Amino acid sequence: MRWCLVWAALWLLVVLILPDIQAGVRHRNHERERRRGKRRRDGQGFIRTREGRSKPLKIRLVPGPNIPKKPAGNQGDAEILTFYRNGPDQQSSYNVIPDSELSLELSGESPVPGDPSEPIVPLTQKEIQGILWREEEEHRQEEERLRKKDEARKKRRRERKEQEERQRKMIEARRREEEEALRLQLKKEEEEWRRQIEEVEERRRQAEESMREEEKRIEEERRRQEEEEQEKEVKEEVEVWLRGDVFQMPPKKEEILPSSSSPIPTPPAAAHELKEGEPGEVEEHEMEDIEDEEEEVGSRGSLPAGCDISDVTVTCENAKLIHFPPLSVPELKSLSLEGNNISSIPAGAFNGIPNLEWINLKKNKLTSAGIDPKAFTALKTLRRLYLDENLLDAVPSDLPSTLQELKINENKLRGIDENSFQDLSNLVILELEGNLLSEGNVDPRAFAPLIQLSYFRLGRNHFRTVPQGLPKSLLELYLENNLIEEISETVFNRTTNLNLVSLRHNKLDETKIAPMAWFNHRNLESIDLSHNELYLVPSYLPKSLIHLVLVGNNIERIPGYIFAHMDPGLEYLYLSFNKLDGEGIEPESFFGAYHSMTEMCLDHNQLVHVPLGVSEMTSLHLLRLDNNRIRSIPEESICDPDHHEETTLVAIRMENNYIDPKKVSPSAFSCLRSASGVVLKPQKTI
Repeated sequence: MRWCLVWAALWLLVVLILPDIQAGVRHRNHERERRRGKRRRDGQGFIRTREGRSKPLKIRLVPGPNIPKKPAGNQGDAEILTFYRNGPDQQSSYNVIPDSELSLELSGESPVPGDPSEPIVPLTQKEIQGILWREEEEHRQEEERLRKKDEARKKRRRERKEQEERQRKMIEARRREEEEALRLQLKKEEEEWRRQIEEVEERRRQAEESMREEEKRIEEERRRQEEEEQEKEVKEEVEVWLRGDVFQMPPKKEEILPSSSSPIPTPPAAAHELKEGEPGEVEEHEMEDIEDEEEEVGSRGSLPAGCDISDVTVTCENAKLIHFPPLSVPELKSLSLEGNNISSIPAGAFNGIPNLEWINLKKNKLTSAGIDPKAFTALKTLRRLYLDENLLDAVPSDLPSTLQELKINENKLRGIDENSFQDLSNLVILELEGNLLSEGNVDPRAFAPLIQLSYFRLGRNHFRTVPQGLPKSLLELYLENNLIEEISETVFNRTTNLNLVSLRHNKLDETKIAPMAWFNHRNLESIDLSHNELYLVPSYLPKSLIHLVLVGNNIERIPGYIFAHMDPGLEYLYLSFNKLDGEGIEPESFFGAYHSMTEMCLDHNQLVHVPLGVSEMTSLHLLRLDNNRIRSIPEESICDPDHHEETTLVAIRMENNYIDPKKVSPSAFSCLRSASGVVLKPQKTI
């Protein structure tokens, strides 16, 4: 019973409240529709649609006060919708009522249009037609205006896109022009840099040639003076051979090649030489040999003009050849085409001469593109190939595996890749001087196939560091005239057999040589660091060092005990053209070399006295102290009076100092084998 009362109360509450809620909802919907219609209505009586166009309002024409209302539901509905004039001036006035209000009007809840105090005058049919016509005309004008506005907007968008496209093309063209200008500038700078490098190299080469000529002239003058003094001496001198500068006198290449190989033929100086005897006298058997040889030459075919043949050698040097000569001499061993204008080697160039062992193609115009990749494959016994002073920019491919000596000096090599020396396991001598090589374009793996390489020249290139990956078998390494600034600790780790290193004309100083770079090498005997930027004699030199060349640096001091660790000891020390003065050489500077030093050159420095320790050098043969500032020679500065063993000193040069020869004691040079070995004249005057 209680639950029934509760449900009855709830039902009564809903019945009482629901009409109010519906009325509120209708009122809110009505207000919302009215506001929405107000927002959409424009000044010409049109409602703005979402697309931006306008449409005519739905209007309701209110009947006049004297016109009776006809009942709704039949055709009278259309007649109820009528236009009225307001006011006595008969001006057009009508009310615009939204669809929601029209629905209310038809339902009997229509509001009064306009002010109810003003009289409402109905419009005639003609006026209504005029109003509708104007409304339609305005509607067309509005659509035309919107269409033109849309077309103008599309036109502006199209013009903006065209302008952006033109700007993009202009920017792209400007960018291409800037890139082309930058490329041309970089190319010009590169050409200028190469030109400067070539000029520097040419000046350096000229300076070296002039220096060599000057040294040769001085040496000839000295030799002439010595010969004149020797003629005055009646006493017979004991001849002693001095080792000299091994860098100026490299060993013969025949000694470097394996002893098991057979001798390589070299082109003879002349085809035939007459034996000693009367002029024109030739024995009968020699005439027969010459006739046989002439017949053999005739059977071999004619040679190009300027070519000579002798036994197994053909020489066509400076014969102005522009093509590789066609030869068919199977027994030919040596071919020299030096000094011609040959620019290419075709694939079958050596088919008629397959047994060549030596080819000389120096001073031609060969290019890498002009040499066929298979040009040398037919040569199964080739051992020497000379390609110096050509235009090659890469090492020729598919070279014979029998090759033992390869020279590509003074070319335009721009790089060495991993396969440049593939299959050249028998190569012993390799020369690549005067090219465009550097650590940036030389692959460290390129030298791996060269398991027998002993003699390697890389001078006059652009290396800043010693190349990596040098062969283990290397004995001599020449890196003159590069840009080397440092020597790392690991660069010589694999080359334990290295015997000679030449680093002259680089940019080394003593701080850029790693302490353990070559300290533990037991075979490295000769190092040339001439013409670098050294201020001190480098420390941590190899224990096995015998020959040290430091000419043309800025060395001011020889630190003490710097040669003490060497075994058997330093024998040849060249310190000419440096800045050593009276305080630069300490009493302990030559400690460890007193019994091994054989030649010591300290000329062209700033010494004011004979260095201490010279008199204790028991094996010294040659001492050069010329072109210094020495003023006197004490009796015990060169010869030790307590040393009674057989003397070894042969020559002393002390000219161009400030010494008065008349004041020099005769006993100052008592340890020399001959008085003619002393050079004291000329001297400078104060």
